[in-house]
Amino acid sequence: MSHQALARTYRPRKFSEVATQEHVSETLRRAVASSRVGHAYLFCGPRGVGKTTLARVLAMALNCPERGADGEPCGRCASCGRIWGGHTALDVVEIDAASNRGVDDARDLRERAMYAPSEPERYKVYIVDEAHMLTREAWNALLKIMEEPPPRVVFVFATTEPLKIQQSAAPVLSRCQRFDFRRIGVSDIVRQLRIVLEQEGLAGPDDALRLIARKADGGMRDGLSLLDQVLVLSGGTVDPEDVRRVLGLVEDERYLELLDLLRDARHGDVFGFVERLLDEGHDLVEFYHGLVDVLRALLRLRLTGTGWEEVRDDSREAFRVRAAVFEPTELARMLALASDLEANGSLRRSANPRLLLEMLLLRFS
Repeated sequence: MSHQALARTYRPRKFSEVATQEHVSETLRRAVASSRVGHAYLFCGPRGVGKTTLARVLAMALNCPERGADGEPCGRCASCGRIWGGHTALDVVEIDAASNRGVDDARDLRERAMYAPSEPERYKVYIVDEAHMLTREAWNALLKIMEEPPPRVVFVFATTEPLKIQQSAAPVLSRCQRFDFRRIGVSDIVRQLRIVLEQEGLAGPDDALRLIARKADGGMRDGLSLLDQVLVLSGGTVDPEDVRRVLGLVEDERYLELLDLLRDARHGDVFGFVERLLDEGHDLVEFYHGLVDVLRALLRLRLTGTGWEEVRDDSREAFRVRAAVFEPTELARMLALASDLEANGSLRRSANPRLLLEMLLLRFS
């Protein structure tokens, strides 16, 4: 049997199911309920935070024959099913601007939008993903229909780079209602992962789910995709060691070893330490990101005595002992040095990341 990815299986079907974006979903739901839907929306935000999902839910709500008085779509009827799955629907069209970015594509969209919906009570909804990829000429072709939109036609533009639209199509922005989507917090991603595991008849400790959530970097879709990857490669189990192995994360013991090396000022051992990381197959960029998280956690612990979600429960006491060895000023200096490397982007771009990491650790010691 074919497997459907968790990110697709558990895509929200209602406004109330979209995590973290209540400031958007609640506004849209009330607009549908009160028949005050705008003719154009611009959804901005990082990838995987619900932009296209909310655009589909809006399209579902506008065309659902069983829509509730509160503006929520039923999520079960044939119309909702087609739109939710991204399948071809007569009145709802999804367009990928990355591959349909020219002026001819925009003119075709404009001409299609002039036709009335298939039924009097329905809406035509055009969802344009990666909208920042549209050319200046394409935006100009859409400008007229944005100024005088046909009745019962709604445009939803989704983008991760609103500044590009500002630069190439500033007049269009004034004709759209803009919503800025937030990055999804670690706790919200963990909560959703736990719900998904329960519905799949599985379980996993919070330590493992927290590792996945942190790796997802604010994107719910990425979190579900990573969980899918862990379940496939670990045989349906979720534990911290499997997560670290599958995602290529570095074990806490390596960071404890480094802290001991720095504490004892064993400068020459830095080279052997980095060499062992490479021999064990670790990605140095991944190790660096984990190092930044550990330094931040140590500094926060020294300053506030709280904030210890970065490491496993059974490693926390060992890290507390190491944290007491370093003064907050020392930890702040190391974190600043590491941040400078990230700000320059030099580690990921470098042909020799090993040398950069060795020099960073030597400066620490």
